[in-house]
Amino acid sequence: MVSLVVNGKIREIDAAPDTPLLWVLRDSLRLTGTKFGCGIAQCGACTVHLDGEPVRSCATPVSAAAGKKVTTIEGIGATRAGKAVQAAWIRHDVPQCGYCQSGQIMSASALLAKKRAPSDADIDAAMSGNVCRCGTYNQIRAAIKDAAASAKGA
Repeated sequence: MVSLVVNGKIREIDAAPDTPLLWVLRDSLRLTGTKFGCGIAQCGACTVHLDGEPVRSCATPVSAAAGKKVTTIEGIGATRAGKAVQAAWIRHDVPQCGYCQSGQIMSASALLAKKRAPSDADIDAAMSGNVCRCGTYNQIRAAIKDAAASAKGA
């Protein structure tokens, strides 16, 4: 048994310690907003927060999350940065196919939780591991800047 705090709730999970966190979230907890993309931590579709830090859940064993706070796309709107990012994503009509967007939002939210006014270089660094096959990078950048501006005023 592994004890996790997922989106503020304590969850006891019966899983092997080396089970990827992604599969625990999706299959055991039915939190399907976190997506499987590549399985090798290269695309960012599976990004979640572990104690506030963005991690690739496809390559993170559930044992590494034991006793830590896991935040998924289903819970990010409860944070100031997450709420601002989600609203900006809608205003800028960011998603096309939408498959990568939960990971994009998780990375952007982690950035804005640390830096309220990120530079273009900060955005590039934070988002560099998130691939969007539809190429919505310009909308993503605009939405992050919008979210940063709106979070400042909140």
